[in-house]
Amino acid sequence: MRLKDKVAIITGAGRGIGQATAVKFAREGARVVVCDLTPEWIDQTVTLCKEAGAEAIGCVADVRDLKSLQAMVKTTLDQWGRVDCLVNNAGIVMDAQLKNMSEEQFDRVLDINLKGVFNCTKAVVDRMLEQQSGVILNASSIVGLYGNFGQTNYAASKFGVIGMMKTWARELGRKGIRANAICPGFIATDILKSMPDRVLRALEEKVPMGRLGQPEEIANTFAFLASDEASYINGAVIEVSGGLTI
Repeated sequence: MRLKDKVAIITGAGRGIGQATAVKFAREGARVVVCDLTPEWIDQTVTLCKEAGAEAIGCVADVRDLKSLQAMVKTTLDQWGRVDCLVNNAGIVMDAQLKNMSEEQFDRVLDINLKGVFNCTKAVVDRMLEQQSGVILNASSIVGLYGNFGQTNYAASKFGVIGMMKTWARELGRKGIRANAICPGFIATDILKSMPDRVLRALEEKVPMGRLGQPEEIANTFAFLASDEASYINGAVIEVSGGLTI
């Protein structure tokens, strides 16, 4: 088990990619902190992690609220005494073309997707510095690299988390802390599953592999980057998109 006894905090872990990542980490031997806003989703993921043989706890925390995140980290330290990995996965979409996008739509996406990543990392960095070890993983998107129609706010937030990650890789690398980012393509989460079949087929046709990605395929990449097998990977941006951007 490549993550045996490592302590990992995963935000947005109640469903989708976050839930798949929590379960993957559990199967790899990690102790998992499931962070989300919805208690029912948290409980479900904690149960799945325990069924996978791991220790797991749930924390209701809002990534926009630094105090709630600090409380979550305190709970983690009280439970296990360390934080080895943070997966900044929580995020939202509120799409609109630029001419129709409201200030509230822009601000809300940036507050959660960008400022939330800053807040979560700020909450754990002191402990990682004390340990002289840690891994910070950011969920970006291919939209953060190439832009996308109707996603000014989302693209800005996902490009921003790459910039922060690269800065942290420079600042913290000599302290034993690695920072990396994953850029998923079209992944079969609840957001996509709600789309009409014809739209899903059109998305699949854009991917050279001819299919959507699965949340577990993103989770597998997070698990590798969190492990000691990735000990010399720092400041990397890894596309997991089935070749979509070729």
